[in-house]
Amino acid sequence: MTRVLIAGCGYLGQALGLRLIQEGHEVCGLRRKSEKLPSNFLQIRADLTLPETLVNLPWPIDVVYYMVGADHRNEEAYHAAYVQGLVNLVRALENQNPAVRRWIFTSSTAVYHQSCGEWVDENSTVAPNHFSGRCLRKGENFLLSNVTEAIVVRLGGIYGPGRHRLIDHVRTSEIQKIEGPSRYLNHVHRDDCVGVLVHLLSLNNPQALYLVVDNEPVDKNQLLDWIAGQLGADLPSKLKTTSQIMQQSNKRCRNTLIVNSGYSFRYPSFREGYAPLLFKELQ
Repeated sequence: MTRVLIAGCGYLGQALGLRLIQEGHEVCGLRRKSEKLPSNFLQIRADLTLPETLVNLPWPIDVVYYMVGADHRNEEAYHAAYVQGLVNLVRALENQNPAVRRWIFTSSTAVYHQSCGEWVDENSTVAPNHFSGRCLRKGENFLLSNVTEAIVVRLGGIYGPGRHRLIDHVRTSEIQKIEGPSRYLNHVHRDDCVGVLVHLLSLNNPQALYLVVDNEPVDKNQLLDWIAGQLGADLPSKLKTTSQIMQQSNKRCRNTLIVNSGYSFRYPSFREGYAPLLFKELQ
């Protein structure tokens, strides 16, 4: 049995914790509102931005998952979550739990700057042009430079039960297709995020970085058309491309490294992943 600390037990962190418990591990969940954690978690009330709340953490801890989200969409909040909070937790556990054997940090494909449909992987140049990507990159670099064994997991856009914004927007005609060049999306189902994170818990000789997306980057218009077809909905006419849209990230992410490590995706494309969500929507 492994004793795991999950810092940031939100949508993804709670799903991961429940899966780990099913597999026989002990899960400690850390968040400011610990009463929102499942009852079978060891609940830790703490604020990662306040070092004084990170005293008397459980001991021992074998593996730490750092899976926080920013409170607000501004640079101050992102820096607090992905940089300062991480620094505070690493420093606290250096003193209290020096035997932590593995840290796993959930980052994002937002660190990539590519915007012309290029293919990217773990070896691609990273030069984020938005504060969100820059803060994530700082967090990645800090962890990789300051703990013995760190794994950075760059996740694509997460969807799954309770998180299906595109379906809702298509159903209510609140979204339009984009006129102009293809704009690629790189998605990953919540259950595959959990599957990968569990896989990395016990992987021998892991790499320091994994890009985690499904097998098929998809053009946004193609995805919208497919969802609309499944719902029997009509999409509004195409929206002319604006400078804001053109500045959005537009790359195609490869998952070769995580697949070669032995992980098999339960939902290899949007079709398999969205189908059960649409089935519930149509009932």
